[in-house]
Amino acid sequence: MAIDLSNYDAKAKEAVKAFWGNREQARNKQIESGKADQGERAGVTTGKNMDGFIALVKDIVHANGLEHADIHLERRVLTLPGYFRPTKLWDLLVMNEGRLIL
Repeated sequence: MAIDLSNYDAKAKEAVKAFWGNREQARNKQIESGKADQGERAGVTTGKNMDGFIALVKDIVHANGLEHADIHLERRVLTLPGYFRPTKLWDLLVMNEGRLIL
């Protein structure tokens, strides 16, 4: 069975545009407030830069038969045991029927 990439090309382009747009908005907002971080940090501290990619992942997960999968973004559920270290904090986890999918 082939994986349904759910219009991946167009959605990936939109996610990239959103990423750079969100960074620029965050940087401008900090400059306007007079409290800008140094260098590129001003554009990365908002926490919204990856939202377009998260939406893309959700679409692909749902398009491939996992409509009821749990997609976790909250920090409290993103820590898993690791191979090279005791724990690893991830940005996103997808669980289906109690099993880690992604």
